[in-house]
Amino acid sequence: MTDPALPLHDWPAHALLAAYRQRALSPVEVTQAVLARIDRWEPHLHATYLLRPEAALEQARASEARWLRGTPQGLLDGVPVTIKENIATRGDPTPLGTAATVLAPAPEDAPPAARLREAGAVLIAKTTMPDYGMLSSGLSSFHALARNPWDLSRGPGGSSAGAAAAAAAGYGPLHVGTDIGGSLRLPAGWCGIFSLKPSLGRVPIDPPTTGRAAGPMTRSVRDAALMMQVLSQPDARDSMALPPAAIAWDTFEAGPERVRGLRLGLLLDAGCGLAVEPEVRAAIEQAARLFEQAGATIVPMRPFLTPAMLAGMDHFWRMRSLADLRTLPPERRAQVLPYIQAWADSAAGMTGAEVFDASQQFHATRVATVRAYSAVDYVLSPVAPMPAFAAEAASPTGDPLRPLEHIAFTVPYNMSEQPAASVPCAHTQAGLPIGLQIAGPRFDDLGVLRLARAFEQLRPALPPWPAPPAP
Repeated sequence: MTDPALPLHDWPAHALLAAYRQRALSPVEVTQAVLARIDRWEPHLHATYLLRPEAALEQARASEARWLRGTPQGLLDGVPVTIKENIATRGDPTPLGTAATVLAPAPEDAPPAARLREAGAVLIAKTTMPDYGMLSSGLSSFHALARNPWDLSRGPGGSSAGAAAAAAAGYGPLHVGTDIGGSLRLPAGWCGIFSLKPSLGRVPIDPPTTGRAAGPMTRSVRDAALMMQVLSQPDARDSMALPPAAIAWDTFEAGPERVRGLRLGLLLDAGCGLAVEPEVRAAIEQAARLFEQAGATIVPMRPFLTPAMLAGMDHFWRMRSLADLRTLPPERRAQVLPYIQAWADSAAGMTGAEVFDASQQFHATRVATVRAYSAVDYVLSPVAPMPAFAAEAASPTGDPLRPLEHIAFTVPYNMSEQPAASVPCAHTQAGLPIGLQIAGPRFDDLGVLRLARAFEQLRPALPPWPAPPAP
């Protein structure tokens, strides 16, 4: 039950829909409240791109008229939503976070945007991201520097940077981002929100590529499950899409009793990358104890990702980025972030054999992940080895030759195509969020949501959402 005294910008989607149905609230007043919240926060966060209040209000008025007639358009009619800017929206340019892009209107909505529009959601804005989505930060040559609402000196993470900051700050209840190595889960963990990276192909996306997924970013599992009912609808443009499946997303609700009898792997050492900081480790260990007290068996896991696997993926992505940058004329290439230029340029001396060997590490990672997973039902781990880092930094190391040291817990599940979620777990003494990652078997997206929902009920109360600085 939602507290009626709760500000409208903080209302969850399912509560808004119930209020619309009862004619207790209008999509117009909700959209106005969200826009007012954005007006307070946005000068500090820089989370939005193409924020168009009048267009949003026009959508809200159309939704209000449908609700008054008793003919809502779809499952999310009138609910405010943001969409990451690399997900094309008809008529809008898609800069991909970089000043090097030649801006041109997209001819059509990409699948996630199309599904949300069909469901009647009110598109408040697009959200910001770093150059080409290749950083776990909000640093961009096109957008203003994105910041974390919990601590403005820290970044929100990336590459779904603006979406995570927007969710934590109260820019409405529903946000959609993308993930190819942790870009949903990392910013979700660092901003204290929930996100699900679905099984590959569960949410159609265009263009599709190995490991790339779109997914919900919300404040609760319940709202994410609601979004999945819409986002998972089929779209023929995704050549990697899974066959349509009758998944009962609305059965996500799971009490702690669902935990009883499960074997939960506990992974505290990724095998490579940065070491897990003590406060993060303690929070994940405490989460495991809560599951154990609820009747689960906790199974300590040995690391399965190797330095060679992480380095191979890194080197292949460097060469791919170098090839992309070489297609740009010099004046446009010069506009790409220097960090990304240096990272890509480091691949210039790679031989064909070295590129091939690097490419094989994606499959090696997949095999190792699935094998390690076979002895347990789900895996618990940190999302990231540290809390949010400095907003101005491109990565936790700040070193373009050590760019992926922080994604060793997240990237394996992109390669194995398994669903994995980031669930708010705890906060550091300095007040920064810590995310718990829950990974499940391939195709068991609903099972991951159910376990995450059980954890929402097991964990202690979390701090209230951050407030914008005083004017």
